[in-house]
Amino acid sequence: MAAMGSWQTEGLRNNLLFSDLDDDQIGRIGRRCHWKRWDKDQQILGQSEPSTDVFFIVEGTVRAKSYSSAGREVSFTDISEGDLFGEFSAIDGQPRSSSVVSLTPCALGRMPATDFRLTLGECPEAAMKLIELLVGKTRMLSNRVFEFSTLPVHSRIHIELLRLAEQGESDGSSAVVEPAPTHQELAARINTHREAVTRELNRLVAEGLLTLHRGRVDIHDLPGLKALVGDALNS
Repeated sequence: MAAMGSWQTEGLRNNLLFSDLDDDQIGRIGRRCHWKRWDKDQQILGQSEPSTDVFFIVEGTVRAKSYSSAGREVSFTDISEGDLFGEFSAIDGQPRSSSVVSLTPCALGRMPATDFRLTLGECPEAAMKLIELLVGKTRMLSNRVFEFSTLPVHSRIHIELLRLAEQGESDGSSAVVEPAPTHQELAARINTHREAVTRELNRLVAEGLLTLHRGRVDIHDLPGLKALVGDALNS
């Protein structure tokens, strides 16, 4: 079996699951992976397909989407280097819950589910990190259900802007989100339609909280945006 390159080794060492492992463990994990580079806008997984491999992202960002039977996009998330996807099917053997496409050029390590289970048994530190990751995802989904059930669309837009701000460049009072999702993509994140997103973003622009650019959003008043969310949650 060919030796791993430095980009593969460093990519696994920076992964959420493997940051506490030693070089021998990282090497063994890497040799269990099939490595491949993907161009931008390539489909990596299809929703409902029966494969059960796990993917470790060492370079780039992918996008996961789920669709209703009528073809409507109902969920949306971006996953970047240091993270993984496909672990649900590797654990329960069920078909894929979402499609995954490359948002940027990517480099991925693909591990069969049997080897993933073996790795978790050999490396309890990685198994604990996986438990923490799954708990985090469960909490996030619980928060989403709460938001969809109790908050109006404009408040869900405000919360999503704050989530994007956490991932972008911020000094605490302002933030730059780049690349920013399209209005349609933002609508898919919060289960609404593009027109509602456009209307609310234009209102925030008129009030001086935002400036919209092609592929970028400048948030000028993070405390003001947080105050709008706080008012909605406390109402």
